[in-house]
Amino acid sequence: MNGLRPPQRRRIYLMRHGSVDYFLADGTPVAPDTVPLNDTGRRQADAAGELFAAAGVSFDRVVVSGLPRTVQTAERVLAAASQTASIQRAPQLEEIRGGRLADIPREAIRQAFLGAFQGMVDESARFLGGESIGEMLDRVLPAFQSLLADDGWQQMLLVLHGGVNRALLSYALSGQRCFLGRMEQAPACINVLDVGTDDDMVVRAVNLAPTQWLHERERHTTMEKLLAQYLRLDGSSPRS
Repeated sequence: MNGLRPPQRRRIYLMRHGSVDYFLADGTPVAPDTVPLNDTGRRQADAAGELFAAAGVSFDRVVVSGLPRTVQTAERVLAAASQTASIQRAPQLEEIRGGRLADIPREAIRQAFLGAFQGMVDESARFLGGESIGEMLDRVLPAFQSLLADDGWQQMLLVLHGGVNRALLSYALSGQRCFLGRMEQAPACINVLDVGTDDDMVVRAVNLAPTQWLHERERHTTMEKLLAQYLRLDGSSPRS
């Protein structure tokens, strides 16, 4: 009869951090490990927290990568939801690490920005000339599995990054190590995962944007927007 019992699963609300500005007004890149939320990002995080509060969702574990944009997002979500959970940092879950933009040849810029987020991505693909997909998976998946192995929580808020979220969602959807690049992750979006034992996972929702549920104002990905911004600031034509 035990086999007839419904599975017992815990809940993960996996968010991407809110909106940030990776370039200053004069075109100067901001170091990715220091960039804070911008005004839009703060509003997005507040909206997510208000949504959790309205739905009666409470967290007994909150984990972030530790980069400022994830910490600030989690802090604002908790404040807007009137919750006071402590925030745990997991540096292994930091975003895929890019190289120096100045070192990328002009003709390779488009592929450097977009190549790691198109289709079923080979693990050898590198993000902005830096870390490869495989190298990111090497550190991200064990860290995620460690969180799953910890039975000290029932409902977790996990605030991470666009690339890392794709890695975790790809693993949850496929049941194996892979990277599905076409799953867009909007700023402050919410993904809903239920996790059981022995790799039992159910993906309930992907890329729910609390300030734009239907993505009605969006036709481009985050990386396409960043590429267009970089090309304008760099004085390059988008067609180059």
